[in-house]
Amino acid sequence: MIVGVGVDVVEIARFARAVESTPALLTRLFAPSERDLPMHSLAGRFAAKEALAKALGAPGWLRWVDAVVIVDDAGAPSWVLTGTLQQRADELGVRATHLSISHDGGLATAMVVAEK
Repeated sequence: MIVGVGVDVVEIARFARAVESTPALLTRLFAPSERDLPMHSLAGRFAAKEALAKALGAPGWLRWVDAVVIVDDAGAPSWVLTGTLQQRADELGVRATHLSISHDGGLATAMVVAEK
């Protein structure tokens, strides 16, 4: 059973300008393992985290660093959820999430499906 669906689109250049003007965003948005990635990957991960929040009902108390995007050997993305995001997923009875991230034409797009 689907609990929620979230989609987000991020303009990579705009995201890069935001990070350049406010470097603390890297610490607020990304786990240490994510912070040194190329800007298009950071934008994709931010879109993924936004899409996840939407799929989980977007309560304002979620911490972005509690969702870490990882990729398998084939390049398929998935999550490691901890803290506030794991708590919210547990509250909703989420047992699986499906994540897709794409980059093209200066945009990063992500879609998340959360299911019981």
